[in-house]
Amino acid sequence: MNKSRNEIIFTLIINLVLPYLAYRLLIPHTSSLIALSIAALVPLCDSIYSLIRTRKADAFSGFIFLGLILSVVAVLLGGDERFILLRESYVTGIMGVVFLGSLFFSRPLIYYFAERFTGHNPQMNDKWEKLPRYRFNFRLITAVWGLSLLLEAFIKVVLVYSLSIPTFLAVSSFFTYVIIGLTIWWNIGFIKRIKRQTTGR
Repeated sequence: MNKSRNEIIFTLIINLVLPYLAYRLLIPHTSSLIALSIAALVPLCDSIYSLIRTRKADAFSGFIFLGLILSVVAVLLGGDERFILLRESYVTGIMGVVFLGSLFFSRPLIYYFAERFTGHNPQMNDKWEKLPRYRFNFRLITAVWGLSLLLEAFIKVVLVYSLSIPTFLAVSSFFTYVIIGLTIWWNIGFIKRIKRQTTGR
């Protein structure tokens, strides 16, 4: 358990904390494009290391890397004030589409995230092959995250073209925190409920 928890913490630090810190440290001294590009190198290196070590592509690091690359593309596109304000939400919306699109593949994106956090536990593959409910749960979580990300992006687009820019800046973060917070709350509750049903406690 401790090993698994440590691996999860390490993965989150490498793929989320370090890119964010790199970006925040670099942005006062260089352009957004360069700061984002350097930040993207962290999850890219982790993906390459994981590929060499396990001979399997690391979906989680790849997903974070994709998000950073899309942010770089959004910076390159430029645009007016409102488009610039929506850059993060365009990326969020594309990520939502990626989540939903993965439902059409043999295994959804959340499965590969869970596999990374459990250290590629072979029991996961056995359960996936044998238990229809197990497969349904992963697909449901993936669908909920995909729809939540799309909803966040949609609300931001509506707000930015309905409100003044100062008002948008004042309220937009609230909607992001509420939607993502509710999704995380649901995700944690859903997993706890599954564990209770499995253990009978």
